[in-house]
Amino acid sequence: MTFLSATLDRVKPSPTVALTGQVAALKAQGKDIIGLGAGEPDFDTPQNIKDAGVVAIAMGRTKYTAVDGIPELKQAIVAKFKRDNGLEYTTDEVTVGTGGKQVLYNALMATLNPGDEVVIPAPYWVSYPDMVLMAGGTPVTITCGIESAFKMTPEQLEAAITPKTKWLIFNSPSNPTGAGYTRAELQALTDVLMRHPQVWVMTDDMYEHLAYDGFEFCTPAEVEPGLKDRTLTVNGVSKAYAMTGWRIGYAAGPAHLIKAIRKVQSQSTSNPCSISQWAAVEALDGPQDFIAPHNEMFVRRRNLVVKALNAIDGIECPVPEGAFYVYPSIAGLIGKTSAAGTVIADDATFATALLEETGVAVVFGAAFGVSPNFRVSYATSDEALTEACARITTFCAGLT
Repeated sequence: MTFLSATLDRVKPSPTVALTGQVAALKAQGKDIIGLGAGEPDFDTPQNIKDAGVVAIAMGRTKYTAVDGIPELKQAIVAKFKRDNGLEYTTDEVTVGTGGKQVLYNALMATLNPGDEVVIPAPYWVSYPDMVLMAGGTPVTITCGIESAFKMTPEQLEAAITPKTKWLIFNSPSNPTGAGYTRAELQALTDVLMRHPQVWVMTDDMYEHLAYDGFEFCTPAEVEPGLKDRTLTVNGVSKAYAMTGWRIGYAAGPAHLIKAIRKVQSQSTSNPCSISQWAAVEALDGPQDFIAPHNEMFVRRRNLVVKALNAIDGIECPVPEGAFYVYPSIAGLIGKTSAAGTVIADDATFATALLEETGVAVVFGAAFGVSPNFRVSYATSDEALTEACARITTFCAGLT
């Protein structure tokens, strides 16, 4: 009899979390490291939101709360969905978790049985397939390469659906590519889903407000109201509100699904942090005027990185519609040898050699299901990005 659960044999640790830890360790050793792996804004939580957290502490709002969120936060979420997405929910159709990741995981744990399939377009956020596996399901990936702007086609979706399909996980704008689906593209996908009533939709809308160049965000239940009764629309305050460490995610969906998610949460973590919940109320109900200037900074940084990377022979870097990532291809560099003698056999060896030889940390594409690529987070300073791109340029120029 083995001590550890056999479930762990089916999953792997998060590569992005591992890289963040590696970068921190190298910096602690005094090494000159530029980390481009973290998926979080580099600016601070807005002051009014921080103040709301302080007030919550001062008022003694530090006790247990309802398992899946205080009524005030649920009401703020209901108002947000109506205001931003035209979606009508009641508070018993809303759940709040310790980050969007927990909400996604709870939903999978509450619904998956052995043999159930979950369709996941790739490139995907690293945790989707492993969460499906931990919940006992089977991930079915759809490869969406650079030739399709990293977006799934209706034909691909149709071909992936089987009688065993229970969920489609949908993320736009995307982590890791920043690719966003237009309303017309999303309508074509929802048309497919309407033909398969057994398939539910789990959206990850975490980057909703990080959309650029006139790109207009939309979410499946908004585009196709006929899907609302089998859609879990997931969002959170982490990205747009620079609240990654506050750990508040939320979702809305049919009341019977929300009840099942609450049951899972009641026997795992119980309620999210009470102080963070009150801060999230202020985030959703308070001024939103800081989002536009933040996005202006992200666009400037995106353009800086895209221009620098596309100037390198062997790298192709599409311009993303949103989020704060680029996902360049290094197909033209495979098989070359670095100045230190490392053969670039794949994107993993590229990322390792880049870190060891230049001190620039990126995430290799295989972690997201599509290679040979790497992910850069441009949610850091212009100075760091300029220096990082210069080091990447030098590294690639030294390949033979």
